[in-house]
Amino acid sequence: MGEIRLQFFYVNLIVVVILAYANAVTDPEIVPRSAWHARPAKQADPIISPVPYVVIHHTFNPPACNTTEECLSAMRWMQDFHQFNRTWWDIGYNFAVGGDGKVYEGRGWFTIGAHAPRYNSISMGISLIGDWTASLPPERQLAAAHKLIAMGVREGHIAEDYHLVGHRQVREGTECPGEVLYEEIKKWPHYDPHPDYVDLLKKKKGDGSKATPPDEHNRLQKGTAPFISKLL
Repeated sequence: MGEIRLQFFYVNLIVVVILAYANAVTDPEIVPRSAWHARPAKQADPIISPVPYVVIHHTFNPPACNTTEECLSAMRWMQDFHQFNRTWWDIGYNFAVGGDGKVYEGRGWFTIGAHAPRYNSISMGISLIGDWTASLPPERQLAAAHKLIAMGVREGHIAEDYHLVGHRQVREGTECPGEVLYEEIKKWPHYDPHPDYVDLLKKKKGDGSKATPPDEHNRLQKGTAPFISKLL
């Protein structure tokens, strides 16, 4: 009996090692905030996981980055712009994906972003660094975005039946994520051509409430005109 138990233990151990290796191979390389020298967030609200939406963006500015050094610089530029010009608490996106095939941590898995008003508290905002109006991001950048979403689902940050949308679908007056990238994400798994925020809230709340959950955009923009931009 002792030998059988020992064999069973080793078989389980081998399975665990194989699965861990498989996940390590398929997961994207995530560059933490410390690596791009992010400043601390001014404030942060925790997000409730798993979120039902993934919102795809492009940055427009900064432009595409093809080396890690360029992408690190792009992350610092975005945090400066979002904190100082937009007066947001931090860089707006949960994650940004570089042309070097790496994923850069913005607000991460556990914090509400500032990238899509009304959807911030129920979504992960993923931005592909660059302007994808007239061209498609390189394959390794697209692949990293796919891997990030799959990782989010597997780890319980993103719902298994999530809805994937482009920023323009949930925010009037923006061309984001760029025409060519938007046509591309229509082919991705879980793409939702008609996202319905109100119906989703009814399902989550169990009543007819149309109240918008409080988030950073709502606090900052209450009583102001909508911001029309290609950027965000």
